[in-house]
Amino acid sequence: MSIRLGFAARHLGPVGTEREEMLAATGFSSLEALVDAAVPAGIRLPAALDLPEALTEHRALSRLKEIMGKNRVVKSFIGQGYHGTHTPGVIQRNILENPGWYTAYTPYQAEIAQGRLEALLNFQTMITDLTALDVANASLLDEGTAAAEAMSLALAGKPKGTTIFVSDRCHPQTLDVVVTRAEPLGITVETGDWKTFDPAGCAGLFAVLVQYPDTRGRVDDFTAFFAKAKAAGAATIVAADLLALTLLKPPGEFGADICVGSAQRFGVPFGFGGPHAGFMACRDELKRKMPGRLIGVSVDARGKPGFRLSLQTREQHIRRDKATSNICTAQVLLAVMASMYAVYHGPEGLKAIAGRIHRRAAALKASLTASGIAVEEGAFFDTLTVKVPGKADAVIAAALASGINLRRFDADTVGVSYDETATCAEAAAVTAAFGTKPVTTCGCGGGQEWPAGLARTSPFLQQKVFNSYHSETEMLRYMKRLESKDLALNESMIALGSCTMKLNATSEMMPLSWPEVANIHPFVPADQSAGYREMLETLEGWLATITGFAAVSLQPNAGSQGEYAGLLAIRRYHLSRGEGHRNICLIPVSAHGTNPASAVMAGMKVVGVKCDAKGNIDVADLKARTAEHAANLSALMVTYPSTHGVFEETIREICEVIHAAGGQVYMDGANMNAQVGLTSPGAIGADVCHLNLHKTFAIPHGGGGPGVGPIGVAPQLVPFLPGHGELPNKEGAVCSAPWGSASVNTISWMYIAMMGGEGLTEATGVAILNANYVAKRLAPFYPVLYTGNQGLVAHECIIDVRPLSDQSGITVEDVAKRLMDYGFHAPTMSWPVGGTLMIEPTESESKAELDRFCDAMISIHGEISAVIQGESDASDNPLKHAPHPVEAVCGNDWPHTYSREEAAFPLPYLRRHKFWPAVARIDNVHGDRNLVCTCDSVQAYAEGEMLKS
Repeated sequence: MSIRLGFAARHLGPVGTEREEMLAATGFSSLEALVDAAVPAGIRLPAALDLPEALTEHRALSRLKEIMGKNRVVKSFIGQGYHGTHTPGVIQRNILENPGWYTAYTPYQAEIAQGRLEALLNFQTMITDLTALDVANASLLDEGTAAAEAMSLALAGKPKGTTIFVSDRCHPQTLDVVVTRAEPLGITVETGDWKTFDPAGCAGLFAVLVQYPDTRGRVDDFTAFFAKAKAAGAATIVAADLLALTLLKPPGEFGADICVGSAQRFGVPFGFGGPHAGFMACRDELKRKMPGRLIGVSVDARGKPGFRLSLQTREQHIRRDKATSNICTAQVLLAVMASMYAVYHGPEGLKAIAGRIHRRAAALKASLTASGIAVEEGAFFDTLTVKVPGKADAVIAAALASGINLRRFDADTVGVSYDETATCAEAAAVTAAFGTKPVTTCGCGGGQEWPAGLARTSPFLQQKVFNSYHSETEMLRYMKRLESKDLALNESMIALGSCTMKLNATSEMMPLSWPEVANIHPFVPADQSAGYREMLETLEGWLATITGFAAVSLQPNAGSQGEYAGLLAIRRYHLSRGEGHRNICLIPVSAHGTNPASAVMAGMKVVGVKCDAKGNIDVADLKARTAEHAANLSALMVTYPSTHGVFEETIREICEVIHAAGGQVYMDGANMNAQVGLTSPGAIGADVCHLNLHKTFAIPHGGGGPGVGPIGVAPQLVPFLPGHGELPNKEGAVCSAPWGSASVNTISWMYIAMMGGEGLTEATGVAILNANYVAKRLAPFYPVLYTGNQGLVAHECIIDVRPLSDQSGITVEDVAKRLMDYGFHAPTMSWPVGGTLMIEPTESESKAELDRFCDAMISIHGEISAVIQGESDASDNPLKHAPHPVEAVCGNDWPHTYSREEAAFPLPYLRRHKFWPAVARIDNVHGDRNLVCTCDSVQAYAEGEMLKS
């Protein structure tokens, strides 16, 4: 398994003598011997992975450049929810291409995540202001899934009905995602013309959904329609264009209860469909059922305002099958980019951009109508629908000859959607494609093309942050100040169990900024995306080989979406066999909280399965539950290695029990980093498995998104993979774009291409080595809760803090906060077992970094022991008051019995370099009881202090 040259040597932490020392410490002579002992022989692969030989970084980049060069980069005025945009260079270089932003984890540890929490609060403020609604979340996966989540939110608030009306002028991909979501929940989707639909005459109506402006470009006034819908007891949902809302009357002012959409055109490239930040805003009374993450404001232990995740934080782990959604992530990096776009341009800049786009569209309409060409009647913002009987293909071909894509509705109808990248020459070319000439030179003059009643009159983005940083100098410094408040992988190891925070190599990230990757609209003609399709097909094949499955779909754009898509495939499989009654999903009680939430979304009923004292699935209980529900058994959801970090010896027997009863086995791929090259879901006996490319295959976590959650399936489930309106298989779309967050798949392509089969397999072995090395070092101080053969763990270990807590009163949260003073993000806390820490070091961490982390944990053990022995005050000690920000350590007032040095520099390495938490410990209870979710309120709340920082 040993590789000394090539990219693998850069990716792997311990090599050479470091690895030998670690192996000796764990009691093994070689990595192969350790793997043989840790991984059950009965599930090992019989042969090496059949993957191409590893490429060097330069060769991999050259090869990918060659493939993506097969794309044809032209200007796309297709619209349909995706628009060209200029990403400001200062944002591209300092957010998108900056590991200080893209390698951070979800901001569960608020004290070391204040920078992106502030940026996300800016995003929420931007959304609430533009939509004129009360509360917005910190982003969702895309516009289509946001609409589906809005439907579920409306159903949670109006539980008596089961029918939703969706306007036929919504984007078609949004309708498709809503239909997919509705079917297993027993929801009827009625579509049609909103102008003729009568809410009062629709029995069981619980919501209506309209598009604003709609997919054909028309801007309508929904005030009266929404009043009728509300009178009929229905919630009102708007899918809106965020940029249009700078000029148009916002949804909150014409009766919307919920508004969703995409922030893509706020500086985020097409990326062949993603990733992009979807958004959701709602009225105040719905906020506690809103899916996704919500950033709020609280106070720290010193009374200083600080940001935190509010309300829904890790909701699925608490409510499980009663959760309102399975969404446990967001699109943080993209939401940050969009918020910074608004910060940089400010309200006047955004209005200027929107106005310029609208005037171009107005100029095109004037030219067309002057030539007798019919344009669909009604107000519009940036999109025109043009009637060209029998000539649509000719018009589109003429435009393409000038390097421009237009939208084909049918043989008689063409759509044109302008964006901020449109030039005067391109506008002239579009006009010429219709066989006419511009009546104005550039469309830079003229007024608005909508009634005064639809014009926006309310102010927006008046907060200081949106009116302060319009020079590049000030913008650069603002982003740097926020970045410096966050701990990411460029600072230290983030050993979060079940999260796999491995290296996101620079060479893997570089292609994201290539024009042939960034600037491809998801709905371009197939010949224009040949490079993307080849790259994606290759990646799907590699992943199928790695997982042992027949086929892979890359469409799901998060792990939670992968779970949902995999369970839908199982559901559709049973329905195809006339066994739609199979709706029981068995789930171990230790499972990730999204598992039961996803099962419910897929129309299943959850039945729990016990775990034994060693953390393994209780096979006897599994057999009993299977026998009890055999007639209706749909699936078992199982994580492997287990959520307790152990390779279960009985996994094949477990799969056989389920199959014998007619069920399918769904494997959660959260722990795939312990399988690659050694075993596989297919070899073990699973029928479907979702992967987390943002874990195992090197896509960065982005501070809480993006992610990619593809699913691999056995042959019988291949026909039931997610489809899309742009694909041969039209049914079962789970997100807006055919390949989901397509652009970031280049990262995983690069990772696999540079590692090769041998490198990937070695990485798995090193991940197991690193986890066992940490377990060995910490075992004398903290019990390792679950182990397998020869006392070994898989790729992660759980250490038990409870015995120390019982003696000292020091909680696992105290330990987590104290780790910040040592320069580390805490491991996964109190999951899957309360009062414990789950540590996953990954293969990318060196022995030096592992030792630094272990030294910190051992030092903390000493601090706890001092409390137990009475040497340190039980309530006034470094753990109870952690973390210690610099202003506390350097301030005139020091009320503690321990020294400032003990607080800030408990180990010598911290004197060479120290990361300082931005705030003291955040009061979570105060934040939920006094919910503040916009930055204008922060200014009032903190008298401006947070925005001066």
